[in-house]
Amino acid sequence: MQVFFQSLPLIKFPLLKPIYKAYYPIAKVKNNENIIVGYYDKSIIAVVRFRPIEHYRLLTGMLVLPEYQRKGVGQQLLTHCENAILTSDHYCFAYQHLENFYHNNGFHVVQSDDLPAPLKFLFLRYISSGKKLVAMRYKHTDMS
Repeated sequence: MQVFFQSLPLIKFPLLKPIYKAYYPIAKVKNNENIIVGYYDKSIIAVVRFRPIEHYRLLTGMLVLPEYQRKGVGQQLLTHCENAILTSDHYCFAYQHLENFYHNNGFHVVQSDDLPAPLKFLFLRYISSGKKLVAMRYKHTDMS
């Protein structure tokens, strides 16, 4: 399955509203986010958002439409992000059951005490509300 990935321009952000409403209703797209989408057959089938928090970026709202899950689309999306935008200033708060998925795509577990202050505050707020999350930071691994 060949999926085409690109950054979504701000003017096209409204295209995501029905997708998130249907599959991830608690998500809210914000104008300051960097959003990467995957197209298949001219339709958006995958999306990941990077929320700026000071000079850091938090991966949030990653979604692959259910009919395209378990077909490598999420892997392709993160590989595109690795090649296009990810730096050591990118973090994610992964659901515990997705830790290996993110680890296989360059993210490594960090302790909450090692998070930058604004991310630590947010992470602790999320886990205190009962969310089962793992803090992770992107670290490029050189294959040479």
